[in-house]
Amino acid sequence: MSTGYVWHELYGWHDTGTHGGFIPASAKTQPHHHFESAESKTRFNSLVEVSGLSKHLVRIEATPAMDEDILRVHTPEHLASIKEQSENIRGGDAGDGTTPFGHQGFVIAALAAGGSIAALEAVLDGRVKNAYALVRPPGHHARPEIGMGFCMFGNAAIAIKKAQAANPDLRVATVDWDVHHGNGTQAIFYDDPSVLTISLHQNDLYPRGTGAVFERGEGAGDGYCINIPLPAGTGNGGYQYAMAEVVIPALRRFQPDVIVVPSGFDASIFDPLARMSVTASGYRIMTRMLMDAAEELCGGRLMMTHEGGYSASYVPVCGVEVLSEMSGVPVDVIHEFHADFDTMPEHELTPWQVEAVKAVLAEHSL
Repeated sequence: MSTGYVWHELYGWHDTGTHGGFIPASAKTQPHHHFESAESKTRFNSLVEVSGLSKHLVRIEATPAMDEDILRVHTPEHLASIKEQSENIRGGDAGDGTTPFGHQGFVIAALAAGGSIAALEAVLDGRVKNAYALVRPPGHHARPEIGMGFCMFGNAAIAIKKAQAANPDLRVATVDWDVHHGNGTQAIFYDDPSVLTISLHQNDLYPRGTGAVFERGEGAGDGYCINIPLPAGTGNGGYQYAMAEVVIPALRRFQPDVIVVPSGFDASIFDPLARMSVTASGYRIMTRMLMDAAEELCGGRLMMTHEGGYSASYVPVCGVEVLSEMSGVPVDVIHEFHADFDTMPEHELTPWQVEAVKAVLAEHSL
């Protein structure tokens, strides 16, 4: 099995500045760094190298997305704003006041979108069976008119739209397992029946007031948006139940030509920005479930593009476990301390998690 891999050193150079979490440093906010810093991603890439996985992956070169690629998703005003602010030596913000970027930030954001494009094209062209694009800044919160939630451009959406420009009949399913609702991807495809958007996320975490079960698309896209808001604390059992009961049946009903995963590791048990309990082995199992579905439905075509995850020590472990499963190359990277968390009671399926999933099943008649 050939697995593609995208990484560019410039992704680690995306500058989110000196912050107290996501609040700019000031006389009242102790200086530290922004939550969306380079560390978890650069350490992910380092572990890919040190674990030996890199020798078994097909490196895919990232090139910047062109303006025409970005404009299939975003408004001209949003693109112009990012470009204009990028010329400022102090950088700017993508739109919501908590998504900073440094001088020439547009260059890196375009390269992140381009990395997702390259990974999806490699899968669709048959150069690789599946691929992981370790890109930064992330993308799934960026709406057509504004960046938000640390996201400047909608990386996955830009890649999908470019692929569909080359093949208008292409049917794409997205399965977003980032802990935050994939509101940007949802907004971009909300009336589009050619793209099924599925988001598993902590209920009403971010953005507040989005990602409810009744948000299911509109017009021709009605029913092609599936939200699975899970209760805080959900671990491996709850996620795997949601995958088995909702995600896999929905994929079978939709019959995609390729599956795209906006892949955040912030539902992990160690993440500081959420309250979920998924472990690295939990991500591995979910990866296997999607790989099996892709093999059944679309010749194994599966592409993941990196989103969130803010534990610098644990994101690399989760990521390498996923890449190990995708590539079929065994890698022993889970320290005993991490493995112990697989036996915690948080992983037991609870009645309230079952009820949350049943609400989705009822909404979509699955």
